[in-house]
Amino acid sequence: MSKLATPDGFFDLSDYGRPFAKVFANQFKNTRLTSIHVTLLFGMVGLTAIYCILEGKYWLAGFFIILKSVIDAADGELARAKNSPSYTGRYLDSIFDIILNFLLFMAICYVSETTLLLTIVAFISIQLQGTLYNYYYVILRNKSVGADSTSKVFEYKAPKAFPGESQKSVAMLFTIYSIVYGPFDKIIHFLDRGAYKVRTFPNWFMTMLSIYGLGFQLLIIAIMLPLNLVEYIVPFFIMYSLFIFVLIGIRKMRLPVSGLAKAAIFSTKVDAEN
Repeated sequence: MSKLATPDGFFDLSDYGRPFAKVFANQFKNTRLTSIHVTLLFGMVGLTAIYCILEGKYWLAGFFIILKSVIDAADGELARAKNSPSYTGRYLDSIFDIILNFLLFMAICYVSETTLLLTIVAFISIQLQGTLYNYYYVILRNKSVGADSTSKVFEYKAPKAFPGESQKSVAMLFTIYSIVYGPFDKIIHFLDRGAYKVRTFPNWFMTMLSIYGLGFQLLIIAIMLPLNLVEYIVPFFIMYSLFIFVLIGIRKMRLPVSGLAKAAIFSTKVDAEN
């Protein structure tokens, strides 16, 4: 199962690791290696990148940051190649991402003259950026026929575990996921409540949106580090958040909710009330 049906596919600036991830998945789909193992691997690679930053080895840090992005795409590809979707893997992947993002910015704070307060603001900024990307992307995936729908637009309770995974583990990871991502989800949903009512998002809009994908964010950091621009990373990502309002504005002006969609939503509400 693909993430998106072919007509909904778009050029994702943040997904440069996907071709390598597919090759990796095809090589290991008939082995005992699981997507969880790959998730653990990208966690270790991310920690290696952070260690390199602390040691001032910015070229190596940039390399491991990009390698982390490639491996990050490989766990999902391996799960799809094995036809073994996993909520455990999905939530673990996301939890690792936010932990590594936080540690990455703390490392940047340590080696630069950036204040802790601004660093925290930058971390919040990068998470809001990524949440906007994921919000629209998951909406598209759930509307795309035959696409991977393990991610939901709105998640209020732990999903039923897939065969072969523990319901207890899924519930525990869902709770952690909800705590660390919930505030960001609520902010983005507040800023654009009507996005899920749009029939679909055109390819050009999704490509534009992909500047907020985690892979592209990490690519920017991987480039800035060896260029000795470490002092500018935190202020850059704070200013970069201004595009949140630009992208939401474009969505509302160029991709409004259609009359048919409004009627369907009203009909659904009436049925629910009855």
